[in-house]
Amino acid sequence: MSADGAGRVSRRGLIGGGVAVAGVAGAYVAGRESESAHAASGEALTYPFRGEHQAGIVTPAQDRLHFAAFDVTTRSRAQLIALLKAWTEAADRMTRGRPAGEIGPVEGAANLPPDDTGEAIGLSPSGLTITFGFGPTLFRDAGGKDRFGLADRQPAALEPLPHFPGDNLDEMRSHGDLCVQACANDPQVAVHAIRNLARIGFGTVAVRWSQLGFGRTSTTSTSQSTPRNLFGFKDGTANVKAEETDELAEHVWVASSDDARAGWMAGGSYLVARRVNMTIEVWDRQPLGDQESFVGRTKDTGAPLSGGGELSEPDFSMPGHDGPVIPKDSHVSVVHPDHNDGVRILRRGYNFVDGTDQLGGLNAGLFFLAYLRDPRTHFIPMQLRMAKMDALMEYLKFTGSALFAVPPGAGDGEYVGQALFA
Repeated sequence: MSADGAGRVSRRGLIGGGVAVAGVAGAYVAGRESESAHAASGEALTYPFRGEHQAGIVTPAQDRLHFAAFDVTTRSRAQLIALLKAWTEAADRMTRGRPAGEIGPVEGAANLPPDDTGEAIGLSPSGLTITFGFGPTLFRDAGGKDRFGLADRQPAALEPLPHFPGDNLDEMRSHGDLCVQACANDPQVAVHAIRNLARIGFGTVAVRWSQLGFGRTSTTSTSQSTPRNLFGFKDGTANVKAEETDELAEHVWVASSDDARAGWMAGGSYLVARRVNMTIEVWDRQPLGDQESFVGRTKDTGAPLSGGGELSEPDFSMPGHDGPVIPKDSHVSVVHPDHNDGVRILRRGYNFVDGTDQLGGLNAGLFFLAYLRDPRTHFIPMQLRMAKMDALMEYLKFTGSALFAVPPGAGDGEYVGQALFA
């Protein structure tokens, strides 16, 4: 186990070599024995699924994403709980590089469907994390009806996000009763996780929408270098990092005192998901100086236009030729904590390219994911400020939107969200 809580284990050592079903436990032992052989491989990295907080929030952001939102199709509370139990067990197994089911993709009876789809055979865990969230509509339907006896435990902060200026939302890329975020360093491992959870949920849930992502667009650990978004700029320089425990407690983790009727959320967080299309071709025709003014940072090093290096604090009072050297309508100025009552969020977004649009342009952009303590104080005001005065808004179109309550992590023998149903 490494210092950040991560361990290393190989899926290849667990299910490869024709291990029989009767030898699942033995296969696991074999896998453990092979850990040292794979310890030098980043692909063999594993993160514990169980713990105080769900993995996939402060975990160092992996390079690939498969995100899915689900509609719950059953009216049965018992079936919903059974699904969460099954998802918890499957996620626990898959993040350790084991099959989604107890039997495995090729070890079961030939006349029955396998309990794992098999496309991850031979692949390592690749740092897979699986994170679950509950949408507002899990508690009440569109008419306000209590769906599963949970309405009186709905957090006050868990209401559908408002329609923001600049939103051009596709309803089939928005909302959802449940969400699952799967992140990994191998895209097939992330897809395998979502595919198997959807398979397990057949008859209880249906996929509402999903999004693939590549190239993380922020850092969640000081051990990571700052990535670039599809505009070519470094992104997430000032993100809240896993090492900032006090900042996480103040801005990311829900406290037990935050909401008397939602004590089950203590240790959890809220997840904002926004699909942001970028007008790439229009942006590419803008002069470099204008691009840097829109962002407020240099394209080369990511340093603020007021000088210094990437990590230097911006000086918003430094004069330029025509007003502050960092324009007031630049993105870094608009979203900086100094101009948003000191609030910070933990971003965990990804680039996406979903082919081309009807005009032949890239259907591409940023799939914005952010974890925060309260969307009413940590996101909505910031998004309204962006819509009102951010120069980047001319090049952005918001096409998807959702909010989820992410419960705390599950301990040994528990299932995700168990406290909500207690």
